[in-house]
Amino acid sequence: EKIVPEHCIVASNTSGLRISEMTKGRSATLKKNFVVLHFFNPVRYMKLLEIVAGPETDKAVLAHVVKFAEDTLGKGVVFGNDTPNFVGNRIGAHAMMATIHQMLADGLSPEDVDAITGSPMAHPKSASFRTADLVGLDTFGHVADNCYDSLTDDEDRDVFKVPAYVRTMVERKLLGNKTKGGFYKKTPAGILTFDPTTQDYRAKGGDDAIKATTKSISKVEDVKERVKKMVNDSSKAGEFAWKVVSSSLAYSARRIGEIADSIVAIDDAMKWGYNWELGPFETWDALGFVETYDRMKKDGIALPASIEKMKASGATSFYTTDGKVFDLTKGEYVKLPVDPRNATFEILKRGQAPVLKNDGAEAWDLGDGILGLTFKTKANSIDPDVIKMLGDAADKAESDFKGMVIANSGEHFCVGANLLLVVMSAAQQKWEDIRGIVKGYQAATQRLKYARIPVVAAPYGMTLGGGLELCFACDAVQASAETYSGLVEVGVGLIPGGAGTLNMLWRALEGIPEGTNAVVQEFAIQTFKNIAMVKVATSADEAKAFGYFRKTDGVSFDRARQVTEAKARALGMADAGYH
Repeated sequence: EKIVPEHCIVASNTSGLRISEMTKGRSATLKKNFVVLHFFNPVRYMKLLEIVAGPETDKAVLAHVVKFAEDTLGKGVVFGNDTPNFVGNRIGAHAMMATIHQMLADGLSPEDVDAITGSPMAHPKSASFRTADLVGLDTFGHVADNCYDSLTDDEDRDVFKVPAYVRTMVERKLLGNKTKGGFYKKTPAGILTFDPTTQDYRAKGGDDAIKATTKSISKVEDVKERVKKMVNDSSKAGEFAWKVVSSSLAYSARRIGEIADSIVAIDDAMKWGYNWELGPFETWDALGFVETYDRMKKDGIALPASIEKMKASGATSFYTTDGKVFDLTKGEYVKLPVDPRNATFEILKRGQAPVLKNDGAEAWDLGDGILGLTFKTKANSIDPDVIKMLGDAADKAESDFKGMVIANSGEHFCVGANLLLVVMSAAQQKWEDIRGIVKGYQAATQRLKYARIPVVAAPYGMTLGGGLELCFACDAVQASAETYSGLVEVGVGLIPGGAGTLNMLWRALEGIPEGTNAVVQEFAIQTFKNIAMVKVATSADEAKAFGYFRKTDGVSFDRARQVTEAKARALGMADAGYH
């Protein structure tokens, strides 16, 4: 405090200490400038930033911190109350500990549990125990211990009690990935699993029936239907899923007003901090509010008065299709707060029909004279339907719109061509079909390149092969900071077939002033090196360094804002007199 200037903001990254404890006995000036900024690791990849302000924190300081976090860092801000472990780790630790205790009660193995609690439950593929290994059992145990020690009045306090066998693992330094052995251990002979009953490693196995059930359910693409199918399954896997999810949903509901003031904060915390596809209350909606309520009551699960009032009001979901959310503290629906900058493709197309549509892609009116093109193929790969839509959308945009944005949804922007179609055609010696695909995509990318309206691509995640060639064809790119791009065709014995080689060379040479004595080959050779060496840029900035994106292309640090920013870029070019 002696060395901190009066204008300096002081922040803590801890979730284990309450802000009231850290500022106790401090000066009024420090209390005014003090705030908790709890980042989730790894900070580069995790969107969640929990912000906790003290009663004396200056509102201007808080507003400045929020603006910096959202606009500069691209974080998703969740406001938490000054309680142990705040929002994400409170709900996450409870869910994990409830799962561990239920595993022992039901006689399941770590492999069984991970098969259930991963993708079938709309959680990351690392599920429960692989996630614990990733985080570290010592860290995980510390979070649980902090909850148990601090939450003396919590009705579920015993859930946070770390089992003896986990204590033993920590004592033996079986901490997970950082000690090369936790619940799972890689060996030359294969992966081993720590058996809680014998407290020793054994060959990885698991219940075959559970594997079959969860494998089938994991294939369901619609996340809400997938969770519903898992939880309602009549097998022991389904019974286990219901026990752990009902425990988590009820606990989350009981925490409203204590750790956070809205269900949106808890849902966002779990999606952004734990990579859940659905937050607890979104999961409840997916299962059916009324059906889940009735099943919980039948099982004797305690629900808070706010849920009872919600049920009595006749409400049938937490979220509505017209942009409202049930406020459990007020007992009524309120307008869901939406930042207009976070207008995703799904939001912009809401309530309308596509302008153009085929089996592989759709074009939508994004408003303000911008046409939006999105793929529907697996992993947003390029197939004949996508190729056709690229041309059709360019025609439509030129006739009826001011510009076009290509923005996909899903985990990756575009993984390139659907090579399965190519392999099948080659196996049947349908060489003309392959030639047609290559010629068609070349024509489509060149069609975009010379379109009479500005075309902007919004890549993110894997943007490989034909996906990157698509970006080359656009007038500008508004890339997610986390974009992994490269021409990878050489890796499977091919060369870029969508005019990527041409446009990469064009990009390398376009900055050379005419009339100079530059050795053109020196510029060109790097292009071919990148292709031959299958160089993949691991960020948007690195893609600029490799020449995949222009120095003038935009970078979005918050994926939620990417489509809006891409749309603004297209509008800016159109309004500036694009030609």
